[in-house]
Parts: sequence; C-alpha cells; structure tokens
Amino acid sequence: MRADAPDAIVVGSGPNGLAAAITLARGGRSVVVYESHPTIGGGIRSAELTLPGFVHDICSAVQGTSTASPFFRGLDLERFGLELIDPPAPLAHPLDGGRAAVLERSAVDTAAGLGADGAAYSRLMGPLVRDADKVMDLVLAPIFRIPRHPLAAARFGLPALRSAVGLAGGRFRGEEARALLTGVSAHSMLRLDRPLTASFGLVLAITAHAYGWPVVRGGTQHLADALAAEFQSLGGEIVTDHPVTSLAELPAARAILFDTTPRALAAIAGDRLPDGYRRRLEGFRYGPGIVKLDWALSAPIPWQAEGAARAGTVHVGGTMDEIQVAEEDVSRGRHPERPFVIVVQQSRFDPTRAPEGGHTGWAYCHVPSGSTFDMTQRIEAQVERFAPGFRDTILARSVRLPADMEAYNPNYVGGDINGGIQDLRQLFTRPVARLDPYSTPTRGIYLCSSSTPPGGGVHGMCGVWAARSALRREFNSRG
Repeated sequence: MRADAPDAIVVGSGPNGLAAAITLARGGRSVVVYESHPTIGGGIRSAELTLPGFVHDICSAVQGTSTASPFFRGLDLERFGLELIDPPAPLAHPLDGGRAAVLERSAVDTAAGLGADGAAYSRLMGPLVRDADKVMDLVLAPIFRIPRHPLAAARFGLPALRSAVGLAGGRFRGEEARALLTGVSAHSMLRLDRPLTASFGLVLAITAHAYGWPVVRGGTQHLADALAAEFQSLGGEIVTDHPVTSLAELPAARAILFDTTPRALAAIAGDRLPDGYRRRLEGFRYGPGIVKLDWALSAPIPWQAEGAARAGTVHVGGTMDEIQVAEEDVSRGRHPERPFVIVVQQSRFDPTRAPEGGHTGWAYCHVPSGSTFDMTQRIEAQVERFAPGFRDTILARSVRLPADMEAYNPNYVGGDINGGIQDLRQLFTRPVARLDPYSTPTRGIYLCSSSTPPGGGVHGMCGVWAARSALRREFNSRG
C-alpha cells in the first residue's frame, strides 16, 4: 500500500472499474483499486469449475462489445499477452429440421443465407454496418449527449425504437431471419414486444459484422489480467481481498469511484449522501436473473445444423414466437418450459480450454429475479433438441443459480448480469435522473458501474465516462 494518500480510489475491479482506473491514471492521477475478491476481474474471470484442465468463463465469454469499444480499441493489450480468437462465424441460430440462420462476419454473406429475406436484411443492416463506428459512438455515449453523427444516429434510431418482434416480424417473412434478429434482441432480458428491444439486437448484429465476437485465448480472465497490467504500467496499485463496507475504511482521496450497484453505494456512503438521493439509489430496479451452466464435454456439441459448428455463439430457442413466449414467461415471474438459451463453445476454436480430446460448453437462460428453480434439465433439453446426443458428451457440469451469481459478483443483484433493467424508463434514469449520472450530490463520490450509461456489456465505457467526470470536476482536467 502506498504511504501517501492517492488522488483517486476505485472500489471494484470489474471491466468498468479497471477502465475508470486506467482513464484516471492516464490523466496523471495516482490511483488505488480495491477489490473484495482474491482475484480481479468482476464479470471477466475464468476458473476450472468442473474438472481439472477445463477452463470456464464464469460470466462474460464473448468480447463483441469489447472489440467495438473506443476504450478497448485505444489500448494495446496484446503487449501483455492478450490474444483474441475469432470463430469463423460469430453466431448461429438453429431451427428444427437441421436448419440454421448464421450471422456471418459479413452482412452480405449473412443476407445470402437468408433466402428471400436477404434483400431486407441488407437494407436494414448494410447502412448500419457501414456506419458502425458512428453508431457505436452514439450507443456507448452518455444518454444526454448531442449525437456527433446525426444522420447515422437517425438511421439507427428509427428501427432501434421498435420492439424486437415488431421489427423482425415487420421486416422479414422467413423463420430464419425472424429468429436471428429476435434472438440477438433477447440479450435485452426484456419482453420482446416492448419498445427499444430491437436496439439490443441491432447493436449486437452491428458489432458481429463490424468487429467480430471473439473469445479470449485461455479464458476471459486474461482480459482482466491485461487491463490490470496496463493500469499498473501507469503506476496504479491494486489491493485484492479487501472488501469495503464504509467510506471510513478508505484513505482520504479527492475522488472515489464505485464499480458497484447503486444499493451498495448507498450502503457504503451512508449519511454522506443526501437522504433523497440515497432513497432513489435504493429504489433502483433490477431485471431478470440467469441460471448458468458450464460443461466439461467429451466431444464438441453435436449440432445437427452445419452452421452451428462454425459459430462461437449459438442461440437455442427455436422460432421468433417461441423466444417471445419464453421471455414473456420470465417477465411474468414464470420459468419457461422451453427457455431461450445462449450457448458459447470456446473450445472448438481455443484448444487451451480443455485437455486433449475434451471440450467445454457455456450456457445460460433467463429466469425471474432471485429464482431458486434449477433450469438444468430444461436448458439441456433445448440443446439436445438441436444437437441430438449432446447429453452423452457431458462429463461434468457446474450449475449457478441467481443467488450463486450474486455471491460470485454482488453487482449481479438477483442474478441480473446487466446491472439493472434497461427498459425505456430506466434507460434515461440510470441510476437516477441526473444530467451527469456518474456524479453524486456529494463532492468526490462517483458511480462507474454498468448501472450507469451505457449499461451492461464488457466495453468499459461506464468507467471511462465516470473517470472523465471526476477528472473534470475534481481535478479541472479533461483526461
């Protein structure tokens, strides 16, 4: 521990906390990061969860938003040993009968595989992919910022305002294209007939086409380690195994940034925050949770559809209508019989993930917040539906219910991995209605987690914007 007080402190070493720390250090500030766990990383950790030699990503597995992020694109993490692996196709969405819609790296190639819907897909996605950097500049910015590229913003915003089923059902006629767009939109963890849910699908499709959906060679933990190495190269310090429950436990600093939930900030800061603001933090709303499975496998998942074997991510949920029903069940507090399941198969493309001849599988489905219902059988039945013989390849499994996810990372309240529900109302009041959502009414205290704009995902921009706010307000510097 440094003998003198640092300029700034960051509580939490998830991707946003590390991004905030790096931004502050680049701005010439001395920074210390406190992490309650023995290892850094928050949602970007890996471990042997099943059998020796099988490396599993505990939460984040695919780095689509990382490769699209201006923050990550401004770093040279390869010098610290980080290696990203791009599967031949970012995503496949199997359907009954051995069919699959495949989201290829090229929007043109994707359209070619969608039959009669190819032209409509090109009209929708072509301009957005060409404007990818401009669109992501909009998407990953604070809510209350004038768009720097208004034409690109309008081209994205008009379809993005729609519901996922409204856009998919209105633009496409075939099951493949409808299922593909609905599936990527289901990452919103919202009912898919709600406004703005299409925006999640469009953003993910843009990132897949323009930047790819890579996995980290050797496990996502290496991304956290590379970020830590970048921070330490700038003179930063990380203290692990050090939970923070009160501001009194921290040394004096001009700025303290919290990569925590709003509720945790309210509890830690206590009466240092105005009563009204603290109550609003405590009333922050969280979305559905997840049930997460990791498998040690004796062979690759035996997908019926050839396209699924080329994809790093596979969406298992059937047709647009089936996915809509499953996500509506979750929103109503029910557990779907046929859940929408997100599967990642890193070991097909990264042999370091398992012993020779072995493979790994990573999957989750949405469930009501705080659910205690084990969805293992339903998840595996969905995979078996599109990959007959899958169950025979399972050597061991790890099961994490919402409470387990929250115990692993307290930011996942009720199992919500998005840091709070991102519906129309809370999109503009994240965490509260405030022109600078990263600052608080108390001088020197900031929130930098995914509970601030632009929300969930491994992009680091919540941390970047919070750090820039702190640099401007506390140090009269733009950073």
